[in-house]
Amino acid sequence: MSPRLRAPRTLRERAGVWIGDYAYALRSESRSARSRPDPVPFEQGDKRPVLLIPGVYERWEYLLPVAQALNDAGHPCFIVPRLQRNSIPIPEAARLAGAVLRERDLTDVVIVAHSKGGLIGKHVLAFDDPDRRVAGVVAIASPFQGSTLSRLPLTRPLREFAPGRGSIAALTAEKLINEHIVSIYPYFDTHIPRGSELAGATNIALPLSGHFRVLAEPLVIAEALRAVAALPRTHRAPEAFDL
Repeated sequence: MSPRLRAPRTLRERAGVWIGDYAYALRSESRSARSRPDPVPFEQGDKRPVLLIPGVYERWEYLLPVAQALNDAGHPCFIVPRLQRNSIPIPEAARLAGAVLRERDLTDVVIVAHSKGGLIGKHVLAFDDPDRRVAGVVAIASPFQGSTLSRLPLTRPLREFAPGRGSIAALTAEKLINEHIVSIYPYFDTHIPRGSELAGATNIALPLSGHFRVLAEPLVIAEALRAVAALPRTHRAPEAFDL
């Protein structure tokens, strides 16, 4: 899809997007603090399972609008409880996600993720899924090429997004698995100046702006639902089955 929305050009326009985006994030934090939803009821459903992975410093509740729509459509949704606020390195987070797949004996799974969660999902595909339990990743606003904002004097978890270094470089080298990834992203992302396009993946650019608030956008939710249903089924290797 070729979006017609131009990127905000003036400082005032960009400031408006930032303010609106962080207002959404603050509302999400406030809602979570008042009444944290129980993830267990989301595990019910008869369609292909989904593993939810939030972004850096986010709890799974950030993905609640997407999770609710997926669950309403019949997809059981699971979380990675030990991930908490997702401030640990990408490889470590991916190992935790892989452990959940095995502990819950989930197969033909689609990882639905936001921001850093998309990188974790790709890491699972590349290095942490020997049993081929994961069919693919649906990533929303994920910095597959890193983010130039990581050059600012930020915290260590945010510096992990430095382009061409560390986990970003390792994941960029893993190109063959990109065909199992659907990248959904806004035309203007406040946190990812280079955007979220991933060569070899299914890229869906939407006429939206922001980074956090896109998780509640009907366009994003609709595309995520379609992508989860459309990804080809995974075929586990014979040695992966229990005898």
